[in-house]
Amino acid sequence: MVGLWSFFGVVGVLKDGDEGRTGNLLLLCFERPEMAATGFCQGTIVKSICTLFRFAAALALIAATALAHADTVAELNIPAHGIPGVESAQLTPEFWIARLSDPDRVIFDAATIATRNENLLRVDKSMHDLRALPAVLSKEQVQGWIEALSGRPSRPMFDGDGKPISTATIDALVASLAESAIPDSRPARYGLVVHRADLRTFPTTLRAFNRADDHDIDRFQESALFPGAPVVIAHESADGQWWFVVSSRYAAWIEKKHVAEGSAAQVFAHVDHKPYRIVTGATATTVTTPEQPALSALRLDMGTRVALLADWPAAKSVNGQNPYAAHVIELPLRGKDGRLEFAPALVQRNADTQADYLPLTRANIVRQAFKFLGERYGWGHAYDARDCSGFVSDVYHSMGVEMPRNTRDQSISPGLAHRSFGDGDDRAARMAAVQSLAVGDLVYIPGHVMMAIGSIDGQPFVIHDTTGLSYRGHDGAKVHVDLNEVSVSPLAPLLFNDTQLYVDRITSIVQIRPAPVQPAAQP
Repeated sequence: MVGLWSFFGVVGVLKDGDEGRTGNLLLLCFERPEMAATGFCQGTIVKSICTLFRFAAALALIAATALAHADTVAELNIPAHGIPGVESAQLTPEFWIARLSDPDRVIFDAATIATRNENLLRVDKSMHDLRALPAVLSKEQVQGWIEALSGRPSRPMFDGDGKPISTATIDALVASLAESAIPDSRPARYGLVVHRADLRTFPTTLRAFNRADDHDIDRFQESALFPGAPVVIAHESADGQWWFVVSSRYAAWIEKKHVAEGSAAQVFAHVDHKPYRIVTGATATTVTTPEQPALSALRLDMGTRVALLADWPAAKSVNGQNPYAAHVIELPLRGKDGRLEFAPALVQRNADTQADYLPLTRANIVRQAFKFLGERYGWGHAYDARDCSGFVSDVYHSMGVEMPRNTRDQSISPGLAHRSFGDGDDRAARMAAVQSLAVGDLVYIPGHVMMAIGSIDGQPFVIHDTTGLSYRGHDGAKVHVDLNEVSVSPLAPLLFNDTQLYVDRITSIVQIRPAPVQPAAQP
């Protein structure tokens, strides 16, 4: 029990069977510890019932307060930019950190996080433990990966110019999968990504949209991989220009030119190299160098781990530059034959990198999230950016915390304890849960995730990567604001549609909380 539950807690109203019920009941101990002692530890029935009544009353009070804030844009000032309740001060991490009582308390140490990450790989089918994959891949396994991703589109699609994508083009894309060429079995092959690269639904750069007037949500864009990411190479496209690869969080098509193939030993030796540096800024770049163009001004995104060449001679130049004002790192290269090579590069010492993952604290969660504030929304990590689930996972990755890639997988992951919501949960229950959010908690609605950053006068606020939001203005009319960026907003007033709030459509809340204290066993 402790392994999974010790990392993520469960939020919500007490229900029969909730794993979090003991932690919720312990809230009473802070107000009347003697009741907890007598009611639970001594087993006195009357006092237990009394305690439960007090607990129910507390929940009722929370729910009443929550409902009072369910659609309260009238209480919020609406600045010229259109986002209710958000002034310049709220656009700084310091504003939210200052509201925390113990912002620098470490929530979980590195060992606990490592244990949790190992468990996630074991229990979540959306994750892939590359080291545990068989040395020989069967046709059934490879074909299963491809067919799970690259199904023939079931609806009309449009290209980047708004023109319909023809049936002949779709036929060609399906044929490019070369499924008939998958052998009955083949040895697993390994590689490292050499620079940021898109993961695609089909082996093509063709952009595809559900509407002729949509130019942002490319339905063939799945995700992206960053330099140094290990992959298993499972298959090749019909034209020989693409590989179907399996990474730790995704299996999809990538252009071969972005991957250098090596042995498993080479790949995992680089992944495990110590010492290392962690990119803790939104991005960092290697130093520009004409001597090694492939590693010149190379983009490194938040959470990327790079091998540090700590024993590099102090006076020995790197690509014509003295390294004394930089960190000497080692990066993978794709040789002319496609094979894996390594070469040194420089990252300036004043770049936002650290010698290890940041401590997992509320302050760091806020600081890391705000480093992306204003970044363009990028569906599937498009536009050299990220989407809502990519945003939250990259933030947590900088603290060493692994998460599934997509919102659905995150919200239901058996490796992340979460409170799920269904038809039986009314608005009062949902708002009570929202009012209990802690900084860093993740709130899921269909197709979207938001990160809690705090409350102002009972109004919960979130930071999220979003295309836009809607709410009822002071006159009751619906207001829509186009955003396409990482944004700060209140949560309670946001509209999912004309009749429902975001709160009404919450499917899951994932929390980062210490394990609840369990009552002592009775003799």
